[in-house]
Amino acid sequence: MTDYAGRLRLGVNIDHVATLRNARGGAIPDPVRAAQLAEKAGADGITAHLREDRRHIIDSDIDRLMGTLQVPLNFEMAATEEMQKIALRHKPHAVCIVPEKREERTTEGGLEVAREENKLAGFIAPLREAGCRVSIFIGADERQIAAAHRIGAQVIELHTGAYCDAHAEGDFETRDRELEMMREMSAYAHSLGLEVHAGHGLNYETVTPVAAFPEVVELNIGHFLIGESVFLGLEAAIAEMRRLMDAARA
Repeated sequence: MTDYAGRLRLGVNIDHVATLRNARGGAIPDPVRAAQLAEKAGADGITAHLREDRRHIIDSDIDRLMGTLQVPLNFEMAATEEMQKIALRHKPHAVCIVPEKREERTTEGGLEVAREENKLAGFIAPLREAGCRVSIFIGADERQIAAAHRIGAQVIELHTGAYCDAHAEGDFETRDRELEMMREMSAYAHSLGLEVHAGHGLNYETVTPVAAFPEVVELNIGHFLIGESVFLGLEAAIAEMRRLMDAARA
């Protein structure tokens, strides 16, 4: 297993390789093959979100990933009894609890932790006992971060979607405000002893400011890299992201 200390880690989300496969049916393109290529290209981990409706990643993908990966699997899931059972069966390196709605195209925001503290504390306790590092996908909000800390999460992953959307829309005032809030909340979460990750919508244009936050130790990036791989190839797309991340930290 790779030693991850000392540099910003890159987790590659392979969900949308499975989206492309499922659009036609059959076995190709294979998300597990994509994960192996991502490993070869320098990914420090692989992220896969097993949704309740199985719209992209399916159960057999998780089975095969657990059997083949040499880097850690970050298993994204909703806080449901079904997903908890699957996670406890596989015991992946990390479990990231995310909000999930059937009608959404992608995860639209961070998890509401403060209103569900007791429920979520009970939900994540068996996962921690099984040896999984528990992460909460959350907005850059002090109240939610404090609640994530209280329930026993070891990691938070800051939702970078609003920042990325504002950049894409040319709303630079909102973009800069969102970036500053993430900067402040990264420092706040770190002060509580939480490990800080970030992700959602990051691309070559938006990754550098987030990668420069000293408290952030991991970025999880998927859709952009899979899209860019159509033109560059997956290894080249990941290598360029890795270069930008390293430059931001230098």
